[in-house]
Amino acid sequence: MPGRNPYWQFDRVMALERDLGVRSAFYFMDEQRLFRDRPPREWLTVEGWKLYAGRYSVDDPRVADAVRRLAEGGWEVGLHGSYESYRDGDRLAREKAAVEAVLGDEVRGGRQHYLNLDAPATWRRQADAGLRYDSSLGSSTTYGFEHGYEPLRPFDDEFVVFPLTAMEAALPDIAERPAAAWAACDALLREACDEGAVMTVLWHPRTFSEADFPNHADLYRRLIERARELGAWVGPPGEYYAAMDHPDRTEGKTVPAADRAPYEG
Repeated sequence: MPGRNPYWQFDRVMALERDLGVRSAFYFMDEQRLFRDRPPREWLTVEGWKLYAGRYSVDDPRVADAVRRLAEGGWEVGLHGSYESYRDGDRLAREKAAVEAVLGDEVRGGRQHYLNLDAPATWRRQADAGLRYDSSLGSSTTYGFEHGYEPLRPFDDEFVVFPLTAMEAALPDIAERPAAAWAACDALLREACDEGAVMTVLWHPRTFSEADFPNHADLYRRLIERARELGAWVGPPGEYYAAMDHPDRTEGKTVPAADRAPYEG
């Protein structure tokens, strides 16, 4: 009603991470449009509106400006594969090209919308499209190291899968039960530290709208601070990927093996 989008939270996330001296990854989507791309039978369905109505355009000037500001500031810009792209390699390649056209640089990896995944076929499509990693292997309802403590190489080559350890929506209710949510995060971080694990977390940008998602930004800050206290390297998956074959270096800095985990991005 005030003429602004409360979910437009790029500046707040950037300020928070800049203050902490870390960077994360932002994944941008080039989704289909309900009335332009979808069949008429979907136009009046709840599912059609939920998935395809009101989506942003990655080449919208304001979105494109956000993409470039993130990249210039050291954040990773990746691909948020559209709802159907996990099973459509051609669509995935077009979406990657669309994001790269705005970014003016190559996209290394990303995550599929709704964590849609047909493994290993989706990973093969991603690799064929030129992506080097995926971070879709996980759950929106549970959290933990279900898929192990290390990145996976499903094809025994350069393509890497970073399992998702925790999505904010899967944690105990952050708005109503912040202490329980923090206890879950702290337990994951301690487990990661004990196991020398690679840990990834997912916070949707909209959750940094304090009026709509109380306590979410504070928990994110606290999680990063605790990770750093435990000796973690904190950063975007693309940067970690680049250092995987050179484990003694991350962004030009020596990182002893004991201090390379947990990872959060």
